[in-house]
Amino acid sequence: MVSRVIPVDPFDLVIFGGTGDLARRKIIPALFRRFCAGQMPDDSRIIAAARSELDDDGYRDFAREAIAEFGKKSADNKKALKGFLKQLHYVPVDAKGEGGWESLKSLLRDDENVVRAFYFSVGPSLFADLAQQVRSHELSTRESRIVVEKPFGHDLESARALNEELAQHFHEDQIYRIDHYLGKETVQNLMAVRFGNMLFEPLWNAQYVDHIQITVAETVGVEGRGSYYDKSGAMRDMVQNHLMQLLCLIAMEPPARFQADAVRDEKLKVIRALDPVDPDQIVRGQYTSDGEMASYREDAENATSKTESFIALKCYISNWRWANTPFYLRTGKRLAARASEIAVVFKETPHSIFGIDSGRHRNVLSIRLQPNEGMTLGVTIKEPGPGGMRLVDVPLDMSFAEALGPEAEEVTDAYERLIMDVIRGNQTLFMRGDEVEAAWAWTDPLIEGWERRGDSPKPYDAGSIGPDDAAFLINRDGRRWRGIKA
Repeated sequence: MVSRVIPVDPFDLVIFGGTGDLARRKIIPALFRRFCAGQMPDDSRIIAAARSELDDDGYRDFAREAIAEFGKKSADNKKALKGFLKQLHYVPVDAKGEGGWESLKSLLRDDENVVRAFYFSVGPSLFADLAQQVRSHELSTRESRIVVEKPFGHDLESARALNEELAQHFHEDQIYRIDHYLGKETVQNLMAVRFGNMLFEPLWNAQYVDHIQITVAETVGVEGRGSYYDKSGAMRDMVQNHLMQLLCLIAMEPPARFQADAVRDEKLKVIRALDPVDPDQIVRGQYTSDGEMASYREDAENATSKTESFIALKCYISNWRWANTPFYLRTGKRLAARASEIAVVFKETPHSIFGIDSGRHRNVLSIRLQPNEGMTLGVTIKEPGPGGMRLVDVPLDMSFAEALGPEAEEVTDAYERLIMDVIRGNQTLFMRGDEVEAAWAWTDPLIEGWERRGDSPKPYDAGSIGPDDAAFLINRDGRRWRGIKA
């Protein structure tokens, strides 16, 4: 299987925070891989802007090192690297002052038909300032767009304020709120599987689905970002955005067409149909030291912290498709393995012709987001051999590495796709302002509830699957969490 590359038109991309960790680890390597794939025209311009006093050559050295470390197999392409580095420029810019803005303007092409994308790879506190500066220094054209990273606010009030500030300078169709989870190949394949196959869509409802599990597990702790995370927690950092988006894609109605607003309209309906969650349907946890790695409180440098590094909850969607079907969500730090999975667990057959000795069997569609992206459908068959009808569950497995061959790793990076979508002007995989606000409107009461009650998160061992209470949350319904495996 060979992926098809569709080149984009020449563009100017300005990366504010161009010397930051996100630019080094993700943005620059992603752009280089798209350049190697032939998707970026040779006359495109990438202009990094930050506070550091660098020149073009200094920034090219920075980019060369970033590509060598994070560029995957493309980093070995010396000829392409030379051509790519010629596209890079650097301007020291003061986000809140006047320094550097005229120099930045002089590097942009004087052609209103050329796409100008401004990537705000900075802290959220600078989003409004940068939007105002871009507009006041007349850098914006009719083909301009801005890219903002999460977090999109800290709660509903701050998210609404941020949306209003950005709206003062840019139209909604120019604002790209990026969530890298939506750029993953498997996430998009979820829509293809649902809406492109008659096999699944008739079964995708409460009549046939017993429950759905969404798991995002990480092995890392919060070291290095403890002060930020301690003001956020797993609910704000993961559930309100990443898991919410996955929930929307798995639960939404078929859009009338595969267009940005049609898809986002259906996602918004899911969020607004979510029921409030009772306190006894939420489990919060906090990892402890395993003797080698620090505890959460040590990483956060807060000995009395009540911030959760793990959360599990059960929620319901009040609509005809999903009435009374539970959705179990969980995410956490310092767990047994790094794994992200959506599992659609179908109901058992209404009557087994094989008798009670055949056991309980359910079909499960597992969508693996990371690592080893792919899908597995569990089916029940007869165990080979004589001696009666013994049933066994086996997987029909499709991993992208096997299906696409050795090049699979090079074509599945989320940032590559999302940045190119920005240039193309395709907002399908980006969140709309009302989506963000609706997600906070559902999340805020849950957070306010445990803060008002003074609840403390349950301790769990680093390297485990989370606190015991999370297992009880699903076990009392006669169900079990799927294993967390790499």
